[in-house]
Amino acid sequence: MNYQEIGNHTKVTEFILVGLSHQPSSQIALFWTLLFVYVVTLLGNSAIIVAVWGESQLHTPMYFFLSNLSFLDLLFSTSTVPLIMMNALWDFPTISYNDCFTQLTFRAFLALTECFLLAIMAYDRFVAISMPLHYSVVMSIRICRGLALASWTVALLVTVIPILTVPVSFCGRNAINHFSCEVQAIFKLLCSDTTLLEGLMMASATISMPVPLAFILASYLHILVTVLRIHATKARLKAISTCGSHLTTVAIYFGTLIYIYLKPQNKECQDQDKIFSIFYAAVTPMLNPLIYTLRNKDMKSALRKVTLRTKSWCRFHDDALQWTG
Repeated sequence: MNYQEIGNHTKVTEFILVGLSHQPSSQIALFWTLLFVYVVTLLGNSAIIVAVWGESQLHTPMYFFLSNLSFLDLLFSTSTVPLIMMNALWDFPTISYNDCFTQLTFRAFLALTECFLLAIMAYDRFVAISMPLHYSVVMSIRICRGLALASWTVALLVTVIPILTVPVSFCGRNAINHFSCEVQAIFKLLCSDTTLLEGLMMASATISMPVPLAFILASYLHILVTVLRIHATKARLKAISTCGSHLTTVAIYFGTLIYIYLKPQNKECQDQDKIFSIFYAAVTPMLNPLIYTLRNKDMKSALRKVTLRTKSWCRFHDDALQWTG
């Protein structure tokens, strides 16, 4: 990465993560809370991936994108939560310069990918409800794979271009007032001219958040118009129910992003910002499996089948061991 020191500025080789180091009593509680959240996240998202790929009834575009979303949540949570848990056990833990920017880049890439993927999922619902007769053609397997690949590729480009094209420098300050390498906290430590970097980041933010969100809102506006034209109450409720989980996920995800990154920054709200950042990094990936399974009959049925098959396999394996023994 093109991060070079300029002039006589002190070279920064590592960063100090402040986190809750000033509140030792809260660190242990944070560790156990995050451990519970992380385990639920791993189990929930892994179960969705296994169910989608293992059950033929879920081999549809909607569940294909849902499995991509679960995979993203697994990666995003794993890139942040274990580090925060480990750092919660130490006072003023440190992270190397390269590790910090690697984590920052990877998190940004995954966050942007999720923004694009949620927009594609809204388009999938729009096609399913507004153009049901053409759904299998418009959302074919080849097109679904292409859309998913495009979301990952565009997010990678939008993330990498600002990092590789703009050199930055630090003035010796290396205390990050956060649990992890958060871009806003690191940005406050820069002493080089950030005009170009700010411009690129603003362009990236515009592409990655307002544009997908506007696309989602436009898709659901068209869906609403279509639903209002349906005369049968049962059919109308079924159409609305297929969108409920996705709308809930969009509201939580983009609502948290807007709160964290678009609200005015001030010193008094820094601790509150850190808590919301944990909610975004740890709790949101845990909620998505719950949102998509609690009210989804097909998903619950598939999970029951997977569970029964797993239990049958375990019993068969135990019987085989006893027989050979």
